Amino acid sequence: MSGRLLKKVLKEHEESKHQNHHEEEEEEEEEGDEEEDVGGRSSVNPFDLLNESDEDPDSDKETEIDDEAIAEEKNEDADNVKLPSKNKSKKKKKKKSKESRSNVVVKHETTLDETLEALSLGANSKQEEVQETKQSSSRPVLEIDPKYLNLENELRRMYGSKVVRSLESSSQGGHGGGGSSRQGRGGRRGVHHITKTVLISPMENWARWDRSFSMEFLEIKDGYNYFRYIHSSSYEQAQRAFQAAQNLHDLNGVASVLINNPYHIDSLITMADYFKFAGDHQMAADAIGKCLYGLERAWHPMFTPFNGNCRLKFTHDTNKPFFTTLFAHMRNMDRRGCHRSALEVCKLLLSLDTDNPVGALFCVDYFALRAEEYAWLEQFSEEYQSENSLWLFPNFSYSLAIARVYLEKMESSVDTSKSSSLDLMMQALKLHPTVLKKLVDKVPLKDQVWAKILKHYYFRSDESKNPSLDHLISIYVERNYLIWRLPDVQKLLRSAAELLIKSLDEKESDAEDFLRVKEEAFPAKNNEYSHLSTHDFSDSVPTLPPDNLQNFVADPRMGGDQVAAAGGGGQRQQAPPVRDVANRNPLAVFLESMLPWVNLGDGDDEIAHDADHQPGNNG
Repeated sequence: MSGRLLKKVLKEHEESKHQNHHEEEEEEEEEGDEEEDVGGRSSVNPFDLLNESDEDPDSDKETEIDDEAIAEEKNEDADNVKLPSKNKSKKKKKKKSKESRSNVVVKHETTLDETLEALSLGANSKQEEVQETKQSSSRPVLEIDPKYLNLENELRRMYGSKVVRSLESSSQGGHGGGGSSRQGRGGRRGVHHITKTVLISPMENWARWDRSFSMEFLEIKDGYNYFRYIHSSSYEQAQRAFQAAQNLHDLNGVASVLINNPYHIDSLITMADYFKFAGDHQMAADAIGKCLYGLERAWHPMFTPFNGNCRLKFTHDTNKPFFTTLFAHMRNMDRRGCHRSALEVCKLLLSLDTDNPVGALFCVDYFALRAEEYAWLEQFSEEYQSENSLWLFPNFSYSLAIARVYLEKMESSVDTSKSSSLDLMMQALKLHPTVLKKLVDKVPLKDQVWAKILKHYYFRSDESKNPSLDHLISIYVERNYLIWRLPDVQKLLRSAAELLIKSLDEKESDAEDFLRVKEEAFPAKNNEYSHLSTHDFSDSVPTLPPDNLQNFVADPRMGGDQVAAAGGGGQRQQAPPVRDVANRNPLAVFLESMLPWVNLGDGDDEIAHDADHQPGNNG
């Protein structure tokens, strides 16, 4: 850059500062009150505004200005009440003009800084800036937007504020009426104001946060802050009472723990499971909401999970309930159709522990597709750090092809740098051909063409003889089968399958190369994902009649000796004998996996027999 051009930039910068100096002095006195008002409101928590997104925040500021001005004019003359609105409009106009001119000044300053930086640092500094920009661009892939974490916000966007308010009032009247009345009577002793949180919108009739547990900072490692939850002595005492009730299969004992310890997490999770199996999903969601409220209130001041710089390892036993509760909350969001919010919770689970302890990596693609975040799904698959490339997993290999279908419809021109949806679907079929037969049975796909396709040797089997891979495929089909009911997706799958069969019959295909890559990524040894239950990724929730449910939770035939002999369910999880599940009701086995201390007996058990005769029970 020449010296003449640099002098010109400096001259414009000085002229703009001199031009605005006189105007700033004239408006300083008028803007003083407004600056004090803005400064006084800067301490407000921005997350408090998320629950009132349907209202205009500027209207509150205007009302405050009007009230102050009217109060001042009443002391002088009652006829001049209308004057403050005119003064206010003048102030707004002057303020807008001032902001527009200040923007010009900032622009000149930025240009000047960039010019001086370029002259002093040279081309090498620019290359470093480009590299830093590329590194920072990879961070937002798991960046969490707090406004999408709130389920009520998404419900408002979908159905409107009036509908959400009516639903909330009806639910509070049905389930929280008693709590509201108690709160009303307790108002004479003191009003209880519930603290707003980000993960959940607490109800006013919830108990006050008892601070029975907290969070401690552990260390800084590789640029991440590590934390864990810690329990107080009162919480440990409640934990022992819960375990005693658990060993006795006493649901009333679990409920009694919550009387004195309303935010005991394990007890709340147990009650949530009970309400879920009883069919009361509202009460189950309320129990999970209380868990989230207590867990968030215990956060350390340095714990900022939405920035992606915090870790909460699942290996710490005190951290495990947070993951369990978040996963259950994500499922509740999915059940209510709030897939965008469920996606944010899934991203939060992935960012807290990259080891994927609860299987969030195997449902994030589903929520991204349901939320129509197709471009984000592609970006995530490219930037997320994993031992294996994400496109090797069954869920990502198929979901990326589906995402590309809808991106091709939205793009005005074809992006030749990326593979087409047809190519991606053919790659998915080459990698995981056993998915096709499971999809045809689960969706179901009843067209005769699918029966013809499945007769081909490449798609004939639904098992790959790889325990880990077969388990992931079962999870994928159980979680994503609804997406395959879309005509566009079925058309793509059919075209890809027919082309693959044609290439296999006519000439040597590269399918063997794909299978070799898959075998290297998933060694055929033990099931590495056995800790993930397929039922946790299912939409269906089996239920039992309330009487039978009460009996199996507090079965008098189950004594403490039997529980001790079974290790509280731990030994059944590690090495379950074949005879325990053979010829038994699958629903009973599922309930035992969800509530480990429950034993529903053998195949001729009365409760299991009753469950077998429940209508619509498919196991």
